[in-house]
Amino acid sequence: MQELQLYIENTRIDLFKDETVSLTQTIQNVKDVAKIFTSFTKTFTIPASSINNKIFKHYYNFDIVDGFDARIKKDSRIELNSIPYKTGRIRLEGVALQNSVPYTYKITFFGNTVELPDILGEDTLGSLEWSDSKYSVPYTANNVFSYMSQSAVRKLIVPLITHTQRLFYNSSTSVAGSGNLHYVAGSIKGVVWNQLKFAVRLYDIIEEIETKYTIANGYTSNILFSRDFFNTANPVFYDLFLWLHRKSGAVEPAQQVASITSNVVGWLDPNNSNTAITTISSGIICPSNMLNVGGGGARLISNVLKFTTSDTTTPYVVTISSTTNAGTTVAFQSTSGTGTRTFTSSQSGPFIPVADALNTVSITSESTITFSQIEWQFDGSKTGFIPYSDTSNTGSFGVTNAFDFLVREQIPTMSIISFLTSLFKMFSLVAYVDEQGTIVIRPLEAKDVSGFAGNGNLSYYTNSDINNNDAPFNYNISKFIETSKASVNVALPYNEIVYGYEGVGSLLAKQHNQLTGSNWGGLTYSGSPSGQAGGVNFNASTEIYKVLVPFEHFKYERLIDANNSADTTIQWGWSVNENSQPYIGKPLIFYAPYRSSGLNTISVVFSDSQVAGKTQYFTPSNSLYLDSSTGKQNINFNSEVNEYTRTTAFTDTLFLTYHSEYIIDVFNSRRRITQVSAYLPLRILFDFQLNDTFEINSQRYIINSITTNLQNGKSSIELLNEV
Repeated sequence: MQELQLYIENTRIDLFKDETVSLTQTIQNVKDVAKIFTSFTKTFTIPASSINNKIFKHYYNFDIVDGFDARIKKDSRIELNSIPYKTGRIRLEGVALQNSVPYTYKITFFGNTVELPDILGEDTLGSLEWSDSKYSVPYTANNVFSYMSQSAVRKLIVPLITHTQRLFYNSSTSVAGSGNLHYVAGSIKGVVWNQLKFAVRLYDIIEEIETKYTIANGYTSNILFSRDFFNTANPVFYDLFLWLHRKSGAVEPAQQVASITSNVVGWLDPNNSNTAITTISSGIICPSNMLNVGGGGARLISNVLKFTTSDTTTPYVVTISSTTNAGTTVAFQSTSGTGTRTFTSSQSGPFIPVADALNTVSITSESTITFSQIEWQFDGSKTGFIPYSDTSNTGSFGVTNAFDFLVREQIPTMSIISFLTSLFKMFSLVAYVDEQGTIVIRPLEAKDVSGFAGNGNLSYYTNSDINNNDAPFNYNISKFIETSKASVNVALPYNEIVYGYEGVGSLLAKQHNQLTGSNWGGLTYSGSPSGQAGGVNFNASTEIYKVLVPFEHFKYERLIDANNSADTTIQWGWSVNENSQPYIGKPLIFYAPYRSSGLNTISVVFSDSQVAGKTQYFTPSNSLYLDSSTGKQNINFNSEVNEYTRTTAFTDTLFLTYHSEYIIDVFNSRRRITQVSAYLPLRILFDFQLNDTFEINSQRYIINSITTNLQNGKSSIELLNEV
């Protein structure tokens, strides 16, 4: 019999002598292949002893101020025979009373990985820090054009994906205003710059998560992912981007007002000098640069603001703020053209143009507008004194319609935990927390991922570790098996597995579904020996298991020259629905192979009078490379006809690379789930890993799950035979 010790925040709690505490561990389970598992216990009870009452601060008494907060899991650890065994968190479920007296507390122990949703909660990707110094850029034609090219210092790129405009290529026509990408100097046609949006690497999102969720920032623990898969040397992940597309159609600031502020500061005193006013006329002084009217009697100060422009059509809004009287702001709107505004006050009114730029004028406009002059006219009078008047003006300035493109305001609305679990589903990643508190993220299996971590190959997790730092060990447990009772059951719990993306509503993806009857990039697996769609109808079970990823999955188009039917080097994405209207969909992830030579020049429209040609650009793609001889990796689950090459050579699908070996084994006619009981010694209980194998009578098995009674050491084990 083993002695179990349970600690909550380093304080040992009392346990019932006859209470059974069972710990279940599984890293991948054939019954629920898409779920991320971790160690856990079923709810169990502990006595309401004086020690436990103190730990839980008499939780049954809700009149206690600053009592135990059951909304928060507490750090915990399990020891066996005083040897540390597992660390995790304890959640208080409730208190049972007998005769109005506390009798037991109900608690549940969770392994460390489950704290991830506890820390992240419902926080969205937009809540991450996204430093402006790294992830902010003015949204202008020049910047969009520039970010279509590669730069080592930039965090953002601009792929050729339009939110509304239809693009095409025709080398024989130059119709102005069309989406014809064929570049002709001076011909105003092609992709309009503000049809394009920025994109950010998924790897940068991982880093931003790690930056925000730290103990230093007030969180209960640091979130730190291992670099087994989230690695800059792993192009399959590192080269994935997220399109910054929060709303359908055009880019707009978060407040949905497309305007920009231009400040006019540095107003002079009424004498048009840059010195502090001492005396304008009798009784008018300005101590400490504050304009006042001295003496008694009635007085009046009047300010006229005049702004002059030759633009008679563009509306604009004028806002005046005063640093003399902090927080004082006045705004008014002009429909268009030259305008004036008069302000009056009984003493040192909030809008008095004196030295040190006490007033700031801001003008916003939805379009570019130029003002030839901004002018203050200052007039004042006081009973018994000479009236005074003066004027101060400034030269011309312009308001440009541009704003900062901020990632936090433009990133799709998606919770961080949903983002992470989507990646787990795509790449069949397993997650657990190591002794240092790092969340280890590894693919259950991966094959032929060239260039990753310097070894060129990732292996089936249950057969070998990525860098052989944690290679599996085989334990012979034959002599520990309880031979009186065992069972061998069918391993296949469902008829078929459906893999795919939730977001397949864009026009070209929708057309694919209508033409083929299948969702673009999706796969239905029911036992095909090749690992592709189709297969035998195993109808013993009628259950269908679905692994659907909540990302958008575009079908892209390689353009053909309408003049001669020749292929161009241009591939683009179109974010519209089947009615050719702007489409929002799910968050879109994609690869963006960068090419810098031998390309068709893309025509980019800056304005009604300016166009430029782009010879280097990022190509949106579902495949990591555009040449299958370089690499065949892609983010389709099914082997589809590649949009760029129009071949089926890109065979390294998500299913084949990250899911097939495990799933094909599940559907194998020889696959069984063997259930046994064993009294495993502590040396095995403490040391075994879930990627290890157990051997029974010369037969080797993969661990599907193991549930251990921590008091008596008896384990109920589900094993999968190797096939």
